[in-house]
Amino acid sequence: MVSLNPADWLRRPRVLYGLVASTAVALVAAAVTLQFVEHIEPCPLCILQRYAFTFVAVFAALAAALRGRASSALALLALASALAGAGVAAWHVHLQMDPPPETSCGASLQYLLNNLPMGRALPRIFLGYGDCTEVNWTFLQLSLPAWALFWLVVLAVALLVALRRR
Repeated sequence: MVSLNPADWLRRPRVLYGLVASTAVALVAAAVTLQFVEHIEPCPLCILQRYAFTFVAVFAALAAALRGRASSALALLALASALAGAGVAAWHVHLQMDPPPETSCGASLQYLLNNLPMGRALPRIFLGYGDCTEVNWTFLQLSLPAWALFWLVVLAVALLVALRRR
């Protein structure tokens, strides 16, 4: 018989992998929304963090879909992606808290879209153009990289819990 108790479902590794994947997708969607609705340009480190969330989502979704050793191997890849992303986010938070004297990130995304043909400008959407040291958005007094660090650690812990339950 299938249990309707949410606590029972959270004890299943595949359910946790699915929750990790869904959360990572939602966080990437939030970042893209902030970029295009609030016009907050991502910097190169922000883009690396987005890739980390994307890899976490893909590997965790595959871990949820598959069984056995393949599932565990994919969960380990998701965990490695989360930890690597957390490392990038930690460095980004450090740069924001103690910025170097000079920074340069090149032309803005808006400039590229206005001055380049669309075929050359669109691939650059995946490149970062903002200043990595600038804090241009906060929520509860935490910057975007601080939130990314928080969520990457949460996802890594959830993946560790799920891996231990195998």
